[in-house]
Amino acid sequence: MTKPLRRDKLAFDDPTALQALCGTNNARLKLVERTAGVELHLRGNEITIEADEAGVEVAKAALEQLYAFARKGKNLASDDVVRAVKVLRADHRAHIADIFGEAILTPRAGRPVAPKGLAQKRYVDAVRACDIVFGVGPAGTGKTYLAMALAVRALLDKQVRRIILTRPAVEAGEKLGFLPGTLEEKVDPYLRPLYDALHDMLEADRIQRLITEDVIEVAPLAFMRGRTLNDCFVILDEAQNTTPEQMKMFLTRLGFGGKAVVTGDPSQTDLPRGHRSGLRDALDLLGDIRGIAVCWFDDHDVVRHPLVADIVRAYDARDRSRSARPDGGDGPDGDDRRGGGGRGDDGRGGGGDDRGDGRQRAGAPAGTSDDSALP
Repeated sequence: MTKPLRRDKLAFDDPTALQALCGTNNARLKLVERTAGVELHLRGNEITIEADEAGVEVAKAALEQLYAFARKGKNLASDDVVRAVKVLRADHRAHIADIFGEAILTPRAGRPVAPKGLAQKRYVDAVRACDIVFGVGPAGTGKTYLAMALAVRALLDKQVRRIILTRPAVEAGEKLGFLPGTLEEKVDPYLRPLYDALHDMLEADRIQRLITEDVIEVAPLAFMRGRTLNDCFVILDEAQNTTPEQMKMFLTRLGFGGKAVVTGDPSQTDLPRGHRSGLRDALDLLGDIRGIAVCWFDDHDVVRHPLVADIVRAYDARDRSRSARPDGGDGPDGDDRRGGGGRGDDGRGGGGDDRGDGRQRAGAPAGTSDDSALP
């Protein structure tokens, strides 16, 4: 039985904003059509919407809010239009201005760095509210990029005195053998993704000066032992490749005025088979501690090339089928590498709730949304 169709008409009194809303050759209207599953007809300054009840509500909310953006001169890119409609499909009463309208950082060249969906918005809010935040989910969801933007913003606003970027020096399934050069040259390949994100935020000469002055430090995780990090914004990337001992060592470095963001994807650990990930271990142990937030991302939050989300879904489906086998799959802990504090079958946390006091329990979903807030 087909759902009854509803027809609504919207009128727009600002021709310039309407043109920005529609895009060249109505390209943006077509994006709204495909994403919301509706039919749109433009005639003069009016847009007619044809769809079922739910589709009309989503399309109305999208057109009205995107038009409001256009009137303020804050047009969204085409990929942002798609993400905005997806947010409204999840909740047609959501206000996309609260999500897309807040720029964390505006590089001298490129688009402002801002959340690109509900999950990223909640992640940004958690980093601002809590001293330790875990960003957990698949590649391409903006975990590290947004953390980097927030760290640079905190440094520029003098909320912290230093930024420290670190990750474990673990090879991704390859044995590179002896690497020539100085110590810095040996570890540089492992830290290159952090440098890449940093160069998107600041000018190259300024970065070099800040590194020379030790205001920004990029170092392998082993260099953190024995230190106390006061007034620092610390980012631990690729945390799924830490051991439980390394994770404990890192988290206990935090000093007064410090903030730590830990990012990783439990499904992509490069640790030897049979070794438990320090990220999973920390999620099991620490999710209920006040002041610690856990923000989950899934394939719906991927903001890289659209194929990345499809790739993540394919691997997740394969891993779920393996974990359902009697032998428990082939992950290092007798499962598909996602147990204990990990995501459930829908790609999110296995329970928990947002306590409303600046923390989320490990496994609590961060919401749905869709290239890390790429500029």
